[in-house]
Formats: sequence, C-alpha cells, structure tokens
Amino acid sequence: MELFTNLHDLLLSTFFDILPIAGIIFGFQFLVIRKPVANLKEVLLGMFYVLIGITFFLLGLEEALFPVGRSMAEQLTNPEFLQSMKIGDGPLQWEDYYWVYIFAFAIGAGTTIAEPALIAVAIKANEVSGDTISVLGLRVAVALGVAIGLALGTYRIVIGAPMHYFIIAGYVIVVVQTYFAPKSIVPLAYDSGGVTTSTVTVPLVAALGLGLAETVPGRSVLIDGFGLIAFASLCPMISVMAYAQLSRYRGRRVEQKQAGKKQKDLQQKVQD
Repeated sequence: MELFTNLHDLLLSTFFDILPIAGIIFGFQFLVIRKPVANLKEVLLGMFYVLIGITFFLLGLEEALFPVGRSMAEQLTNPEFLQSMKIGDGPLQWEDYYWVYIFAFAIGAGTTIAEPALIAVAIKANEVSGDTISVLGLRVAVALGVAIGLALGTYRIVIGAPMHYFIIAGYVIVVVQTYFAPKSIVPLAYDSGGVTTSTVTVPLVAALGLGLAETVPGRSVLIDGFGLIAFASLCPMISVMAYAQLSRYRGRRVEQKQAGKKQKDLQQKVQD
C-alpha cells in the first residue's frame, strides 16, 4: 500500500515539474512562432510517456538504487569485513579500503557505459564526424574517466582530504590538455563531463558517497558525503582529451612509418 502511495505522490510531483516545461514550449509555439504544433497527438502522447517513465524511474531510485548504493558502502566499510581483508597488522589505513576503490571504479565504468545520455551523444558525435569518432571508443574513454574519478573520490573520503585540492589540480590538467588536445575534440570532451551526471550514474554515485561518509569514522556526511559527482564530471574531460591525443599520436606514427616505407621503396627503385 505504501508503494502505491509513493507512486501517486511521485506522479503528481512529476506532473507539476513537467508542467512549466510544457508551458514554455507551447507558449513559444503559439505566441512567438504563431504556428500550430506539428503532430500534436504524437507530442502529447510522448509527453505522457515521459511523465510515466520519469515517475517509475524516480520510484525505482527510491526503492532500489539508493538503498543498494548505501548498502554496498556500509558493507564494504564494515569493520569486520575490513579486518578480515586487512593488509598487515595495526589500525586500519587508507589502503585497507581497497575493495571500496575497486567497487567505485567498477560501478563508475558500468553505469557510464549504460548511461543513455552518453550513448546519444556518442551516436551524434559519430554521425557528425563521419565515423571519425568511434561510438564505442568515446563511451569507453568516458567510462574510464568516471571510473578513475570515483575511485579517486572515494579515496578522498577515506583519507578526509580537502576536496578543493583535487578539483583544482584536475582543472589545471584540463586547461593544459585543452591547449594541446585536437581542437575538434575539446568541446566534445567538455560535454562528455556533463552527460555522465545523468539518470543512471548520479543516484548510485550519490548513495555511495553518502553511505561511505556515514560509515568511515570521523567523516561528515554533508562535507564528505557529497562531491563524488564532481569527480565523475571532471575526470571524463581528461580521459576523452587523452584518448584524442593518443589517437592523434598513433595516427602520426602510422603516417611516419608509411612515409618512411615509401622513402625506402623509392631509394630501392633508384638503386635498382
């Protein structure tokens, strides 16, 4: 019964959240453009699907993803579990939380690969670039960035280091890479950092950070529990530009080898 009550409340809440968006779209259509909406029935049906889909998605977050993320953080940081997996003797150290880092890396990569927003951006980038940018390559590069970012973010929570040190250092790397990376990939790399913080990734990441901050001794849920999403946005920019720089480097190496081979063939022909 409680489930249906939550569903009813979420449905109403989602309806009132979507209502201003619909008002703006139809307002501009009728008052500014002054033309009827093309395929009005399909548009209204699509908005109804959006309403139902978001409602069930939010319900799923509350009933499954948030509890799962928090539960995994609690279990992985349980003192009994940590002691059983401890490296060496003495009190717990940051390296004894290695399963937390591994889980953060794995969940970051898995959720990013499944992120609908990233898939959409990767497909469009592939179409616009004329297959120069690989759909799978971009998704893997972004997923690797998110995975490293979450592992680094959980490490920060465990050791209790100030967040701004990591963020400032990360953006210094981004600025330097922006200068050296291929100009065509820079805007896409910046967008890739944004699409990772979407429907699938954010709930699990937020739950993981809050759960970790609650269970690690001496950590503040408000100060240390949030911030993982910032790492999930920052590191993909670095990884995508690094992927482009590596691809350009490999391309130049191939061109140099081909040029060297042609030069040798030409010299051989001259000698013959």
